[in-house]
Amino acid sequence: MDPVQLERLLTVAMPYGKHKGTPIADLPGNYLNWFAREGFPPGDVGRLLALMHEIDHNGLSDLLAPLRAQQGR
Repeated sequence: MDPVQLERLLTVAMPYGKHKGTPIADLPGNYLNWFAREGFPPGDVGRLLALMHEIDHNGLSDLLAPLRAQQGR
């Protein structure tokens, strides 16, 4: 996994919808699952949502812990 993309999960906020303004890394699993079923949007946001879904679905959220610590989150 690209560390830059992992960091972007913490810094890029959801630009629209129910969770607008929430960092992609903090989106609930059921919301990510909905996108997985319905289709991820095109572009950068879609790629980040798909990455976060894979991380969440496979129980790998601890990968983000060191990055969260660096950011003081």
